[in-house]
Formats: sequence, structure tokens, C-alpha cells
Amino acid sequence: MEETPERLSAKPSWLITQLAVHVRRLVFDGFTASGARGYHYRILAALYEFGPASQAELGRRCRVDRSDVVAAVNELVEQGYVERTPDPDHGRRNRVTLTKGGVRQLRRMDGVLDQVQDDLLKPLSAEDRQTLTCLLSRLLAQHEPE
Repeated sequence: MEETPERLSAKPSWLITQLAVHVRRLVFDGFTASGARGYHYRILAALYEFGPASQAELGRRCRVDRSDVVAAVNELVEQGYVERTPDPDHGRRNRVTLTKGGVRQLRRMDGVLDQVQDDLLKPLSAEDRQTLTCLLSRLLAQHEPE
């Protein structure tokens, strides 16, 4: 393997970027093997935690572009994981609801992500994992758009 210049390997930004590339591949591969995509997980997780929502709400909550939300919701409807019905409070809006099959798929996807976390963080102790998560959360919160 090629050596990396110390100017790069000593920079947290470079390390985070390299790790992000690796973890994206792990997550993509894991979800692909289970017939899912990352957007599916985001949408199912949001519906599970917050309940039925409009597609626009899902896009904001999940940080997914509107057109990608529509495509992902269409796929989830076809698979029976969500239902899309007209919103009774707003005539032009759809309401997306999680189905029992969607809850089961979310649990399967949780298992995939749990395995990815274990693979990714294997060299770290439980305490180190918790510390890393806390530090990354603080950094992300600092840079969130308001």
C-alpha cells in the first residue's frame, strides 16, 4: 500500500473523508444485499420515530432532495413498506405512513447498520465508541445549518 503524506494523514478532515468513503461503501453494500437503499432507511426511520408525514416533511427531516424522496417513497410503496394517501388536512399533499412490513424492513436494515458499525469500529472499545459518537455529534451540531 502506498504511503500517505503526513501532511494529509495528520489532518482530521482528511481522516474523516477517507473514513466516510469507506463507510459509505460498507453501508451501500450491506443495504444492496438486503434489497434496500440508504434513502429507504432514512425514510422508514423517520416514519417510525415521528409518525406519518408529508413527502416534504420527510425530505427536510431526512435531508433528502424532494425528487429523491418521491422516487424512494414510490419504491417503498411498491414494496409494501409504506402507504401514501391524500392528506385530509391539505388537498394537494400526500401523507406517507409506515406499514407493518415497513417496520420489519426497518429492523432488518437496523441489523445491517449494526453490523457495519461493528465492522467499522472493531478496533475501538465500547467506551471509545461512545466517546467518538459524542465527539462527532458535537462537531456536526456545531456545523448544522440553522
